[in-house]
Amino acid sequence: MTTTSPQRRTPQRRTIESPTTDGQPVRVLVVDDEQSVTALLSTALRHEGWHIRCAGNGRDAVRAAREFRPDAVVLDPVLPDMDGREALGWLRRELPGIPVLFLTAGDGAGRRVAGLTVGGDDHVTKPFGMEEVVARLRGLIRRSARGEGRPESLLVVGDLTLDEDSHEVTRAGQRIHLTATEFELLRYLMRNPRRVLSKAQILDRVWSYDFGGKANVVELYISYLRRKIDAGREPMIHTRRGAGYLLRPATA
Repeated sequence: MTTTSPQRRTPQRRTIESPTTDGQPVRVLVVDDEQSVTALLSTALRHEGWHIRCAGNGRDAVRAAREFRPDAVVLDPVLPDMDGREALGWLRRELPGIPVLFLTAGDGAGRRVAGLTVGGDDHVTKPFGMEEVVARLRGLIRRSARGEGRPESLLVVGDLTLDEDSHEVTRAGQRIHLTATEFELLRYLMRNPRRVLSKAQILDRVWSYDFGGKANVVELYISYLRRKIDAGREPMIHTRRGAGYLLRPATA
């Protein structure tokens, strides 16, 4: 097949996708027979905090879908062993309703395979930018979660909820009032449940390194959040010495 390498972009400050409805990070299956494409996509999507599995053909993709149970699939419609429509059919039989993002070639081959993408939820054209792929996947996953009855703007980890639209935060039904910075920090933690986030990652995503020279700003705001989120309750915010911080559902 004729292929075009995706565009490489320097990673920018990104917003990480909400966790899935089971409280776990998003799982994405990437299906493409070009190892350079799967390697690039894997690196970029893992940077979002997502779990990634790759496959180079349709049969391996179906097997991976059965074992990995992804929340979304990135699929090249031209595979060595089957075309996009057939691969999509097998994937949808394994995981009904799974959102699928097609990667289509930008030359004549893209026009020839256009009919194969019928039934896919969205597509991007090679060469593509990673920000576009992430944005398209984020939209598909949000719509899928909303279809399951979850409000698009709501993050939920255990008994802690955060509404990105109204900026309301509750734990066990009790309203918690946060400052703007506390809210952004909690949102970042909740978009990465059970994942250890380093101080450098938090500074980059929450403050974008604009923290007025206070080297302990992360520790300071983690302590603020703990007073409001964990005070008198089973703790959800944890420190991993020398590594960073994570948020996970309370054990009780």
